[in-house]
Amino acid sequence: MSVAPPRQAHGSRFRPDIEGMRAVAIGLVLFYHAGLPWIPGGFVGVDVFFVISGFLITGLLLREIAKTGRISLPTFYARRAKRLLPATALVLVATAALTYIVLPVTDRRVFGWDIVSAAAYVANWRFADRSVDYLAEGIGASPVQHFWSLAVEEQFYLVWPILIVAVLLVSRRVGRSPRILLGPALLLVAVPSFLWSVTETGHNPEAAFFATPTRLWELAVGAGVALALPHIRRLPVRHATILAATGLSAVALSALLFDADTAWPGHLALVPVLGTAAVLAGGEVARDAGAGRLLSAQPMVWVGGLSYSLYLWHWPLLIAATAYWNDDLGVGRGVAIVALSVVPAWLSLVLVENPVRFAQRLKSTSLSLSVGANFTAVGVAAGLVLVLVVPSTATDPVSSPPPGAEVVRDDPAAASSLWEVTSAQRIVPSPETATLDVPVSYAEGCQQDQATSNVVLCEYGDGASEHVIALVGDSKALQWQPVLDQLATAHGWRLVTMTKSSCGLYDGATGDEAGIYSSCVDWNSRAVEEITALRPDVVLTSQYSSAALTDPEDSESEATDEGMVAALESRWAKLADSGIPVIALTNNPSPTGEVYECVAENLENLSACSFPGTQTLTAEVQREAARLVPGTRVLDMNDVICPDGMCPAVMGEVLVYRQASHLTKTFVESTKNILEPRLIEALETAAPEVDW
Repeated sequence: MSVAPPRQAHGSRFRPDIEGMRAVAIGLVLFYHAGLPWIPGGFVGVDVFFVISGFLITGLLLREIAKTGRISLPTFYARRAKRLLPATALVLVATAALTYIVLPVTDRRVFGWDIVSAAAYVANWRFADRSVDYLAEGIGASPVQHFWSLAVEEQFYLVWPILIVAVLLVSRRVGRSPRILLGPALLLVAVPSFLWSVTETGHNPEAAFFATPTRLWELAVGAGVALALPHIRRLPVRHATILAATGLSAVALSALLFDADTAWPGHLALVPVLGTAAVLAGGEVARDAGAGRLLSAQPMVWVGGLSYSLYLWHWPLLIAATAYWNDDLGVGRGVAIVALSVVPAWLSLVLVENPVRFAQRLKSTSLSLSVGANFTAVGVAAGLVLVLVVPSTATDPVSSPPPGAEVVRDDPAAASSLWEVTSAQRIVPSPETATLDVPVSYAEGCQQDQATSNVVLCEYGDGASEHVIALVGDSKALQWQPVLDQLATAHGWRLVTMTKSSCGLYDGATGDEAGIYSSCVDWNSRAVEEITALRPDVVLTSQYSSAALTDPEDSESEATDEGMVAALESRWAKLADSGIPVIALTNNPSPTGEVYECVAENLENLSACSFPGTQTLTAEVQREAARLVPGTRVLDMNDVICPDGMCPAVMGEVLVYRQASHLTKTFVESTKNILEPRLIEALETAAPEVDW
């Protein structure tokens, strides 16, 4: 049985070596996602795709200018719609189905909106926001996370043709060749994008990875090669052969030497990007020699023609398989899933992509755009359906607030019966919406992210009161804001919050991916200035971190609990010396997994979601630091959160944990009558001169 030539099989109209380079790119991505340890930098395959896309699209537009003297934007977008949207819609519908069947029910709403953003080609911005969103912790990898790169490309395709049209109009007016003017126009895109990529990668690498501005320069490099083709074709074959081989080697070395810890896509991305550009340039002249011959081999061309479909299908299948095997996929299974993804990829190419792309009935530009819009609507609908079908364990109207922690106050001996609820329909908040049950301070911009060192003061309670409590620390401090707001209002106190993600109130440093968590150090200094200026009656603080660097200026120094004790003691002592006492609210116990996910899957056996409530190391550190600073008090609510040494997932019909070790807003508010006397006692002891 003979195999059809690649061009017939895939409808490819590109140079064979370009298809081969696409095969290299998709191979790197697939093997990286499969978990092969010997390709730690396989993510550079996406950068290769960016360069190729910029090259091909720019070449297509330049050929249209040379042939017709103009660019038809509707025709351009119609071609893109027919090429991309049918397969996209099919994969998104299949992904929605896999999400519903295999992934945790608590993820459906989030992933449903992810699918909507993927269909609209704005997924990269959604994932960029999530990467720096402290409230997004605990959310697993999205089954459409790979759509971020497609979104970047489509956003480039939206802007770049319009810019070329503008340059074309200017060139006619000044009587110059469009190619001459496109060079400076391209630099106006590439240079700022590259500089922003380097800067943002150093300061905010998570968001920089997904953001469009940090990636445009990579597509612009490919566009630059297309612009320079008339000059490139003058290269001697020998020089072009060396150029292509050097470029392919650079891409290969990038995949072998870079890894997940490499700051990306900063200046190091130049290696695979310029390497790909060299392959494209060299292949224009030396297609039948060296790297060009290797990349033009029929198996490489075949895989390259299938690369778009493979990219679409492999990731949701890997995510579904990971969930099925309880996060224990392993390299063997990963490779097997990647290999199996060839089947749906080939079927969708043959049965959906190519029939739509080359359909004679879709020659009309308007009809093609209409069909594309319909496929987009299908993808959006798939995500919305997933959002709407999320079941709820709190569908019945709540006629009265659930008791929550009140069951412990009313009957301390009831701890052994806290595992169950009156009805499976009465858990507040429902597990499906648990991550949304957060203090209003987040929506009001009061919690600073990890990249920000500015201090934001937000006021609650009685704004006119002279009695001021400053709530300072990280999200473990802020989680108590709702009930503190209620108590401050009831007693006529003014509550002022100063909080930052993963940053407690200490005179030291912790580490992060970039080394020292410098923005936390800066924030601490500014927070102390604000506290000193505010002159609160007391500072109430809490935090998650239990260890600090023994040398705050050396990121390589050891992080120890002794270091954190010293850091807390130093900061609290300075405040005490200024006449500002401190109350340390102890950190609550942490579950080993996501409690809300466990509850959603064990509604008939909630005891399966409980865990031992051992004293946290942070709480011990806080107690030790408080012992060293005279006048500092400790406020502990862990006997309420975990009565009798066990932490129930649901207490008095209230879900206790929302994500990781954070408490739900509803549960925190239910502790009001228990917290109130303890807080007043701590306040009266720490600041006895105040009439609390």
